[in-house]
Amino acid sequence: MTKILLILHVLAAIVAVGPVTVAASMFPPAARRVPATDGAVAVGTVRLLHRICRLYAAIGVSVPVLGLATALAMGVLGSGWLITSIALTAAAAGMLIAFVLPRQEELLEQLSAEQPVERAATVQLAMATGIFNLLWATVTILMIVRPGSTTGA
Repeated sequence: MTKILLILHVLAAIVAVGPVTVAASMFPPAARRVPATDGAVAVGTVRLLHRICRLYAAIGVSVPVLGLATALAMGVLGSGWLITSIALTAAAAGMLIAFVLPRQEELLEQLSAEQPVERAATVQLAMATGIFNLLWATVTILMIVRPGSTTGA
């Protein structure tokens, strides 16, 4: 059962977190390019990137749920690397919910209303997105390296 949970956890991470990190990273430069390109098409692209972020963020809830189930089955819930990973996952989710998605929505509203988007706003969004991506990269590293783990890896 542990192997099945681990497989589902890893697949969920790849399928759910991957698209969010890529689409969120593509959003700020796509928003900056809107005035220089065909407005309707460019806004559609930005809208699609935001939709991908929202949808896969919702699907991404399965990653920590399956991760906790896997950790419970493996008997490693008290491990430092796992507790750190849980905290970083919560921080990443918080960044996405509190900063990335709301700022994407603000920029999308401005673009839809054909209002200019300030570069500073896209830079701040890119920074928040970078922090979100860095948190996920750190969690991924901890899941692979597992410092102090007694599970043999």
